[in-house]
Amino acid sequence: MKTLVLASTSPYRRELLERLGLPFETASPNVDETALTYETPEQLVKRLAKLKARAVAVDFPDALIIGSDQVAVLDNQILGKPGNHETAVQQLSNASGKKVLFITGLCLLSSATGKAQVSVDIFSVEFRQLSASQIENYLQREKPYDCAGSFKSEGLGISLFERMEGDDPNALIGLPLITLINMLSTEEVDVLGK
Repeated sequence: MKTLVLASTSPYRRELLERLGLPFETASPNVDETALTYETPEQLVKRLAKLKARAVAVDFPDALIIGSDQVAVLDNQILGKPGNHETAVQQLSNASGKKVLFITGLCLLSSATGKAQVSVDIFSVEFRQLSASQIENYLQREKPYDCAGSFKSEGLGISLFERMEGDDPNALIGLPLITLINMLSTEEVDVLGK
């Protein structure tokens, strides 16, 4: 099997990829993640997923490289990683009672052939009506300051939601595994094979 490389330093994406039981390496893609003027969230995550995979390909000339990027969108505005408590309070207060879209771009690049498979996965989350004290308690307990939208759905963040809708719950965490498995199979990597 070709070397599999995750072009990400995200512990969440690494943990998701480990679920497939395939050996892989990780590499840090050094890319500018700034959105281009008039770029839609879908265009942004597709471009960045490809850019991350290509940035790492230089060091892995015969590998399958996984690039992924995610944004959260509320009221047509992209929510980044909050980075601090105050921003997280603001993000969760704004999301209270509303629907937030999590848009994830995925790229599987064969560095040997240059062939790139790219997809976009959209997962929606409807937030409960949250009180200021619920938001404060959640942030104190989980401290999700490095997560787009200010929550970790795989942890206590699930308590913030009224409902979730999408094809792959892993996409919400940042790596759509169902799509990735399909992409890998076109490169003759069978996750369930020997």
